[in-house]
Amino acid sequence: MSRSSRATETAAAESPARSAGLLRDCTAGDAAAVSAIYNHYVERTTVTFEEDAVPVEEMARRIVDGSGRFPWLVWEQDGAVLGYAYAAPWKSRSAYRHSVETTVYLRADATGKGLGTRLYRTLLERLRPLGVHCVIGAIALPNPASVALHERLGFVKIGRFQEVGLKFGRWLDVGYWEIRLP
Repeated sequence: MSRSSRATETAAAESPARSAGLLRDCTAGDAAAVSAIYNHYVERTTVTFEEDAVPVEEMARRIVDGSGRFPWLVWEQDGAVLGYAYAAPWKSRSAYRHSVETTVYLRADATGKGLGTRLYRTLLERLRPLGVHCVIGAIALPNPASVALHERLGFVKIGRFQEVGLKFGRWLDVGYWEIRLP
């Protein structure tokens, strides 16, 4: 199935009240918008452990490199990217090849509207035919919104590393949630 037909099917499946948006594959052309969304969290929050803003060129490289193997998705509405989600290999060793780590970020003014859930559900659906068995979500804690999102989608908490990151002068824990795909 082509990328455009997947995007069209996703948009057509939405209810009429929500059809103004389009869930589609992310491309290098989305790098500026994706970078702006992500850098908000890099510069202002502890939900990511990156500490320096990611330049557009670097984000474009990440999108191109990552989308060759696993999905990168964006939610676009009125011509603007409001959020993105992607999967990446969990570890590089061969036996981990059926496990991925997933990520979802929304523009700050797009949270609380169900877009993260829609992006994440579609990402999980797209991972199933790729032979992915285990999907892992790493969450910097505390982050009640991300915990709620993962648990709403069926993820189960499997562990917590204490004080593994230092950002903005604070030691931070990371929790891990997983879901196994049928």
